[in-house]
Amino acid sequence: MSGIEIQKVTANIGARVSGVDIAKPLDEEQISAIREALNVHKALVFDEVDLDDEGQQAFVRHFGDLTTAHPTVSAVDGAPNVLPVDSERGRAANHWHTDVTFVLNPPQASTLRSITIPPYGGETLIASSAAAYRDLPEPLRQLADNLWAEHTNDYDYAVPDEDLDEQQAAQRAQFTSINFRTAHPVVRVHPVTGERGLFIGGFAQRIVGLSVGESRKILDIFQAYVTRPENVLRHRWSPNQLVLFDNRITQHYAIDNYDGQPRRLHRVTIAGDIPVGIEGKESYSITGDASHYTSVAA
Repeated sequence: MSGIEIQKVTANIGARVSGVDIAKPLDEEQISAIREALNVHKALVFDEVDLDDEGQQAFVRHFGDLTTAHPTVSAVDGAPNVLPVDSERGRAANHWHTDVTFVLNPPQASTLRSITIPPYGGETLIASSAAAYRDLPEPLRQLADNLWAEHTNDYDYAVPDEDLDEQQAAQRAQFTSINFRTAHPVVRVHPVTGERGLFIGGFAQRIVGLSVGESRKILDIFQAYVTRPENVLRHRWSPNQLVLFDNRITQHYAIDNYDGQPRRLHRVTIAGDIPVGIEGKESYSITGDASHYTSVAA
């Protein structure tokens, strides 16, 4: 037996993992147990981990190839696969999203490790898009099954460009320095479990074939099911924690509720496959080449 213990955190998403030291190399039984727990619970919390950047990357490599830190945003110095999620670099993650869905094959999973935690606030919300899909009334489910959405990193932000200070403007310019636009199915079939989930979030800007205004109304309806409180894990960070979540069937949101105090996490992500809709059709790229960022998982 792997010796790993799994304790559910909420009914629909999240579990706490104990009985394994993820700072050490894992055997196949442990890797399999963690994979299975992730398939079931979508987000896993590991407490009191003894990891640095190299250790975090070594743990993540058990589950697949690493992406670089981000298609456009700079990495931690000397660690090209590690993205600093830092309050000093802005709060771009305080909207509901799935990581990097504007590329053809977004990460299959993401890890976040606590570095600096504010004394209050700064939680990360993680939502199950599988539970959201199950919640849909049948007419909405039939509608979602047949829709595709364009995801992009260059969209109409809530704060207009003229209201940004110099640092914020530079960060936005870097984020959009390469324009990506990709069409994904609104309902994605998980490649391992076969579950269906709503694959939308903040980078989904337009339903294929509809106007921006029409698209927004429809996306808002679906998004409301993702963010139902019953479908959300509200994770309050503690020192030396790592959270692993399945990026193929979740969304997340970093809450800006800590009065601008220092907050820093390090993110390492695993290369993913090309999403597939319920009819077996794969996502397709409209513009932007992300081959410098990620390989395509088999």
